[in-house]
Amino acid sequence: MKIVVIGGSGLIGSKVVQKLGANGHHAVAASPDSGVNSVTGEGLAEVLKGASVVVDVSNSPSWEDAEVLKFFETSTRNLLTYEAAAGVGHHVALSVVGTDQLSESGYFRAKIAQEKLIKESSIPYSIVHATQFFEFLKGLADISMVGDKVHLSPVLFQPMAAEDVASGVARVAVGLPVNGIIEIAGPEQFRVDELVRRRLASLNDPREVVADPHARYSGAEVSERTLLPGKDVRLGETRFADWLKSPASQPPKAKLPSAAAATATKRA
Repeated sequence: MKIVVIGGSGLIGSKVVQKLGANGHHAVAASPDSGVNSVTGEGLAEVLKGASVVVDVSNSPSWEDAEVLKFFETSTRNLLTYEAAAGVGHHVALSVVGTDQLSESGYFRAKIAQEKLIKESSIPYSIVHATQFFEFLKGLADISMVGDKVHLSPVLFQPMAAEDVASGVARVAVGLPVNGIIEIAGPEQFRVDELVRRRLASLNDPREVVADPHARYSGAEVSERTLLPGKDVRLGETRFADWLKSPASQPPKAKLPSAAAATATKRA
């Protein structure tokens, strides 16, 4: 079965491609680097020929409210239009647990708009809602700075390893469309501030993490259970302590700058 992975060169997409290929499927990584751009439509007609499933794990290169909304609406409309023309039978999109409760955030308003377009299209679909990734805990600290301290709300969440996210998405891709939402999460619950504090300590990052009940999550107020999945969640296997011991927990090595890298334009 031919499965096209939009955003197939990224953290999750590359893992999804590898997992699908290992199970005998013809998985195609589609991204601007391979000549496929879901925002402009470049290369979509060609790459979708003969495809049974499209998996969209792409993300906006900008988190500015207007830009992120434009990205998800334009990209999703293009994908659905070209998929319909190609006879694709299953559209799978990766989104976030709690999205519908986070509309104060420009990013999550864009994800809500993306999901609405998918639900209203004629193409059978499955939307995968994943919890926060272990790999992004440091990034969460970075965007939660107030002065020289990290301010995070001490609410519950159930984060997971990127490897488990990819496994969950790959399983959905080879299954039948559910025409609804599937939630995936890690096997353990934590307080957001507690786990970010542990992650920074593992990196020898000296920043202080403050438990702040009024701290926002990507610009939105969160309650005790906003970031938690429901009772029908599919759980990954990787526990945080085990992930910390794995190569996946190591920060990427810095690359020497090159003229090409310095002048390259970041593409979606």
